[in-house]
Amino acid sequence: MPLSTAPATSAPSVASVASVEPLSGVYRRLGEISPLVRIQAGPAPREAAAEWVEGRRLGREPEAVERLVAAESGRIEKAYGKAPRRDVAATWAFQRYAFTACLAMSGPWYLERRVPRVPLELVAYGWREREMTVGAEAMTCLPGDPLEGLPGVRTAAGPEALRAELRSAVAEHLAPVLDAFQPHVRRRHHALWGMVTDQLAGGVWHLGRALGDAGAATAAADALLPGSTPPYVGAAGFRPSPDLDGEPTRTRTNCCLYYTIRPDELCATCPRKR
Repeated sequence: MPLSTAPATSAPSVASVASVEPLSGVYRRLGEISPLVRIQAGPAPREAAAEWVEGRRLGREPEAVERLVAAESGRIEKAYGKAPRRDVAATWAFQRYAFTACLAMSGPWYLERRVPRVPLELVAYGWREREMTVGAEAMTCLPGDPLEGLPGVRTAAGPEALRAELRSAVAEHLAPVLDAFQPHVRRRHHALWGMVTDQLAGGVWHLGRALGDAGAATAAADALLPGSTPPYVGAAGFRPSPDLDGEPTRTRTNCCLYYTIRPDELCATCPRKR
């Protein structure tokens, strides 16, 4: 069945895919692999409207970002018993959104070698549980894929072309979100694109660990983010960890500021350990 979209009719719903099978199946599989991945094709549930925000609002309405930052600040204080600095709450809110948005595109790529093109206007985000509903305007696959030739489906020349499509799709989706969060995070765009690099690499790594094959996932992430692929900053840069019996690890491009909440603790991938 072809992929097609229709305009949203009421908040916080998003444009729908006329045939949701290409997306709903892989998102269902992602949810079975990891409880952290809560993505589905179609509109946001109307009964949860107060906890959802349309993607288009994140890129256009400052109050939508302020709402997410305030909600994240409250979540952090409840979880850790300490009120975060505003820039810390904004950083965590942006990273939580980026992790889910990246997986909405990198998950189908990693599992099925298909890349959905997901405009910001076709998503809604449930901030409390990091849920996302998704519509796609196009899908890119490799030659020989069963979807090849259907309306709305593009064919990449090969694996590297498909990786380039994924990098482009993620960058197109997150660029306006990055712009909207930048005044709250109080870091330059270079640093924010470093966060996107971390979330894109980390999401693929997360899937690999959940599937019991971290090595394959880190190799895929290294090929996806080899460095010199702007706007992404640096490479995925996975390496064997001497502390984890050779299991893959990496050093994040940017600090997530967890140390401001727990001063005596550093993340395993923290750049402050350098």
